Order: sequence, then C-alpha cells, then structure tokens
Amino acid sequence: MTSDAASQISVGALSAIFDETKPQIREPIVQCVQIKPLPPQQNNQERYRAVFSDISNYVQTMLATPEANRFVTSGQLRKGCFVRLKAFQANSVKGKKILIILDLEVLQDLGEAEKIGEPKPLENKMEEDEKSQPTTISSNGFYGSKIQPAPMQATSRPAQPRPATASHATIYPIEAISPYSHKWTIKARCTSKSNIRTWHNRNGEGKLFSVNLLDDSGEIRATGFNDQCDMLYDIFQEGSVYYISSPCGVKIAKKQFTNLSNDYELTFERDTVVEKAEDQTDVPQIRFSFTTIGDLQSVEKDTTIDTIGVLKEAGEVSQIMSKTTNKPYSKRELTLVDNTGFSVRLTVWGSTALNFNVIPESVIAFKGVKVSDFGGRSLSLLSSGSMTIDPDIEEAHKLKGWYDAQGRDETFTSHASMPGAATPTKTAQHKTVAQVKEEQLGMSDEVAYFSLKATVIYIKQDTMCYPACLSEGCNKKVTELDPGQWRCERCDKTHPRPEYRYIMLISVSDHTGQLYLSCFDEVGRSMMGITADQLMEIRQNDEKAAGDIFQEANCRTWSFRCRAKVDNFGDQQR
Repeated sequence: MTSDAASQISVGALSAIFDETKPQIREPIVQCVQIKPLPPQQNNQERYRAVFSDISNYVQTMLATPEANRFVTSGQLRKGCFVRLKAFQANSVKGKKILIILDLEVLQDLGEAEKIGEPKPLENKMEEDEKSQPTTISSNGFYGSKIQPAPMQATSRPAQPRPATASHATIYPIEAISPYSHKWTIKARCTSKSNIRTWHNRNGEGKLFSVNLLDDSGEIRATGFNDQCDMLYDIFQEGSVYYISSPCGVKIAKKQFTNLSNDYELTFERDTVVEKAEDQTDVPQIRFSFTTIGDLQSVEKDTTIDTIGVLKEAGEVSQIMSKTTNKPYSKRELTLVDNTGFSVRLTVWGSTALNFNVIPESVIAFKGVKVSDFGGRSLSLLSSGSMTIDPDIEEAHKLKGWYDAQGRDETFTSHASMPGAATPTKTAQHKTVAQVKEEQLGMSDEVAYFSLKATVIYIKQDTMCYPACLSEGCNKKVTELDPGQWRCERCDKTHPRPEYRYIMLISVSDHTGQLYLSCFDEVGRSMMGITADQLMEIRQNDEKAAGDIFQEANCRTWSFRCRAKVDNFGDQQR
C-alpha cells in the first residue's frame, strides 16, 4: 500500500505552487504528516493546522472552512493519510509560506502510511541550507521553520480558481479571512449599512460607517474611517453585491459593536478596492442562526441572537427620551410566539417602529436582536439588525404550518412572567424572616434564593441613591469634577449631569421578625413610585415634599424575591 500511495503523490507540487515559473499540477495529491488544533477563537470556532508533504517538501497549512474542518472531526483526515488538494490559497507571510485550505478530499482507498521520504521545509531554497536543515518537522510556531534567506512577495493563487470576471479570477471565502490572509478578493452582499457616525474626544474628531458583508461561507463586518468613509459610503447599498479586494485591515472583532459571529472584522484602507458586481444573483440574501423563543431563558443577558416567530400582537408607537442625547426615540413593542409554547416581547425602534405595518399572524425572522433580562426575558432589535417578513426558508414554512394547524388556539407562557437571568434554575421558596435566620440562608458558599412577604418599617434616606453614568448599560458611579462636569472612569467620558439610581437599604418585618434588605433601582422605583432622578429634584426644591414621599412608601407590605449571599467588605463578612 505504501509504494502504491507513494507513486500517487504529486512530487514537487508544493514547491510549484509558490513558483509560477514551474509547471503546475492540478489538484495535487499529498500526504498529511501532522495535524493539530489551533487555539480556540472568541466564539470557540474550531480551527486546525495540518502539515502536508509531497515527498520533496512539506508546508504548513490552515483548514479555513467548516467543510474542511469536518474531515478532522469525523476522523477521516489524520496523520499518515493521503489527500487531494482541490482548492487552496497560497500565501507568504514575512517570507514564510503557508497554504490556506479551502477544499480537499481524503483518498481513503490509498489508506495510511508512515511519513514517506525525508521532505524539506519550503522555506529553504538554497542547497546548502537544505543540507544543514534538520529533516524532522517542527511543531513550534504556525509557519514551521524559522530559517528564511529572503522574504518573497505575497502570492494568492488557488490550484482550482473559481472564475468570476476577467479582473477577479479568484474569489476568497469570507470564512477563510484572517490576519494570515493576503492578496484576496471576496464577493459579498452588503446586508446592512450604518449611518455615518461622528466622534469628538481629547484625541481629536472623526467619522466612520460600517457594513455587514455576506457570502456562502459566512459574514464579516467592515468599517471605513474618515477618508474611506467619504470615498465608500455612497458606493455601498444594502442588498447589492460587491467585489472587495485587499489591502484591507483584518483584526479581532469587537463583539460589542457587531451582531455577527466572525472572530475577525475588516477595516477599509486607502488602497482597498470596492466594485459593484455585475452578477448580483449568486450570493445569498441573508444568513440566520436562530434561537427559539423557548430557549431564551438559557441565553445570557446582552447576547446578540437571531430569532423567528409568529407575530401575535403589535403595540402602538410610543416615544421615550434618550438619556444620552435628550432626544425622543420612537418604539413599538411586538409579541412573538413559536412552537416551543413561549411568547416574548420584542421592541423595534426609530423608523422601523414608525413604518411597521406587518399583518398579525405573519412570520417574521429577526437578525441581530439583543437579549435583555428586564422583566424576565425580552428582546430589542439593534440598529445593525434587520427583520424579514414571511421569508422563503424552511423554518418559516414550518412555523406557518404549525400556527395554522394548532398554534392559533394555544396558550403561551410569557417570558415576562418568568424570573430573570440570575435565577433561571432556582426555585424561590416562600420563607418567613425566622426561617431565613434559622436556616442561615446565604451564609454558606452557595447563593440562596427565597420569597418573603413583609412590611417596610424603615428606609434609610441619607444614602438612598447614587449618581450614575448616562452611557447606556454602564450605570457606574460618576464623580463631579466641576459644576456640569460628571466624570465616568469606566467609559472615559464626562457628562453634563448624572442619572440618579436607587441603592436603598430598608428594614422589613413580618410576624416572626425583622430583616434588612438592599434594594436596587427597579425595586426602588416600584416602592417609591417615582425615579431616583425625580426624587432628588423634589428633595432639592422641597425637603418636606420628599419626606412625605418616604412616609408614603413606609409601612407598605410587599412580596419580595430575594437573593442571599455572603459579601466580604474589608476584613469583615456581612
């Protein structure tokens, strides 16, 4: 079997890939002599490196597509086997050669064998280097041998190019883009384009815009700053397909600014080329990764997801004031259901809310919604997200069939009535104050949850709230530097005013005893009937009126859902 396999190997093919003056071998056959996983990325996406040999040379490679990865996870691609390289990208990074593998075939009929021959690393071109170079394959570093007489120019040429146009002979899949990729062209659909945003800070000012790009293999976010913003913003149109060619910056994605799962994002550079494609039909319209409504309880707060459901109800448009810009924003709350038996509230904003005219009982697919734990579980459509009405996809057809057959008459469990993210699996048993103390709830390493019906007998007024940052989702305490100058160290911003938030210490009592509870902003609003901001304004203008509000809140009975745990403050446990 070894001699038969050896005769099949395309000797010299790897060297020829990086030297256009040599005869090229179409779909070369090589031997896998090493395979290892790469460190996991932010989204735990699996990636592997492999070393392939053509008997004369060996080269480091990266498997760049989910299809190629599956050969490893299925056990087909392993050390000693023989493969046919069907599509790949040849690159030279700082003089070190690497192949990005896009498609391959494991030749199972050739079996497996020990390493055939004594292949040399491709980095060494000179004969004397080859004589002195060890023949063992190093596992140190992604690119193999460190010895390299002179850097060569980056090349980008697959063995089996997919023609697009005369000027775009090779199309690179988005999934394969990484900082190791050079000289590439992608063909992608612009699925989302942001408005131009400006910034002003101590380092200067500028502007930017972002687009989401999609092809068959995946999605990636791309951003243009300043001059590139001016040059490219009008070129991109949502729904259109473009060729985008390097040079283009590739860096680790900032997950707080994107709803895509890619580990990387692009930055347009001065010489980045963007051209609208003549053929607009061979790239998918949109790509979803759905989370069912029933599974939302197990999704962490602030996660960005895609979801699909039947529109049960659409509320009226209302307006809220932005805390940061002090401008009104339009919002509309939708109720979605699906065949898991759950319903969820989803909020859409701005022009989407104003122009929303979808007929109830339509199926809507949402891409890029943020999960909140406000009132159990709720969703909010991000500005970078989108919604598709009655999409022509399998999930939508199944939902429509289920709803017409039985869903219309079902009763749904609302996420708004369920406990928040902190207690998805905890049962909050009803306790008396005496039971809480006798069972020493929260005094062990395990956090305890319980319900308590008790009457408020005391509210500590001198530290009932704190000045918080106005940035959305921050809520950190700010410091007043000067009048009208409130500084947040976490956001590195200065605000003209704070937003006061409750952090109340109260004493409650039932027929068995008395207990102190700490209450945060949502609970404080319910108990006091107004926001901490409003209460502070009243207190500054009329101390007696503020005292009346505290008096009104006292001696009222509530059902509290409590979380108890030991806290360390200095050297003391409390």
